[in-house]
Amino acid sequence: MSDQPFALLIAGPTASGKSALALGLAEHFGGTVINADSMQVYAGLRVLTAQPSAAEMACLPHRLYGVRDPAEAASVAWWREQALAEMEAARAAGRLPILCGGTGLYFRSLTEGLTEIPPIPPEAREEARGLLAAEGPAALHARLAAADPASAARLRPSDSQRLARAWEVWRGTGRGMDFWHKEGGTGPARLGERPWRFAAIRLDPPRDALRDAIRLRWAAMLRAGAEAEVRALLARGLDPALPAMRAHGVPELGAVQRGAIGLEEAGRRACLAIGQYTKRQATWYRHHALAAPSLTHTIHARIAGLEQFSESEGAEIFSFVRSGVDGSETDD
Repeated sequence: MSDQPFALLIAGPTASGKSALALGLAEHFGGTVINADSMQVYAGLRVLTAQPSAAEMACLPHRLYGVRDPAEAASVAWWREQALAEMEAARAAGRLPILCGGTGLYFRSLTEGLTEIPPIPPEAREEARGLLAAEGPAALHARLAAADPASAARLRPSDSQRLARAWEVWRGTGRGMDFWHKEGGTGPARLGERPWRFAAIRLDPPRDALRDAIRLRWAAMLRAGAEAEVRALLARGLDPALPAMRAHGVPELGAVQRGAIGLEEAGRRACLAIGQYTKRQATWYRHHALAAPSLTHTIHARIAGLEQFSESEGAEIFSFVRSGVDGSETDD
């Protein structure tokens, strides 16, 4: 058995069933489920971001769900620090850390490390937010392409948060994000002197199964109080550029509350946006390895719970996780 600390990663697109799989495996292996989704960190958005229910969280330890005020943007660096602390706490308690979510950059920050960037002056950050608010993301992307084409090429013109970050880094350091990425950074996650070992389960269900799941989830969210969550969030008058204000369903239900569209149209728009997002997630996971091929198990189905698997399929999943827990997996 390896004396290196081990953690399991469960990744995949929105509505693929990651949480159900994580819950089942945590019950079987004595795990602590640690959130690795950039929207589920925010408080007050339990329904809209599909955070675990109160009953599920009472069943076994869940960490980093609903812990961040929506007024404060959560960075990858912040999440990595919090996740490492929770992983070490789980390890000390004799539990298996199971990191579950859909944010690929969060997983990558653990397995590959983070780029270290010098502190950004407040005026550079304010300029980036001001340009984004005044001109919109497409115009900011055009500005970035002229000033820092290498960094701009890595970003979508609609990715407002990362565009603002890239602009503030260029303005604040005189170097672009592409430069700092090439400089290196923190390196893979470690526990003391020992690097963590990771194995990953990646969910990659068929598109039609995801589309159906997204529609069903949206209807369930409305029944569970999604409109009230959005009403409370909008009442705070937060900056619309904040990540929580752009969570799926917030813009659409906000438009309903302003009387701009009806609830049916909001659902159509939200489900379309979520579906497009899941395509980008799936593409990202296909092009970025979370672990070595021999340490990644891919499931081409949507998960409703471990009970849906046949005896042989369940045994295969348990064997895969057990090999990681025991340190018997091999890297091809």
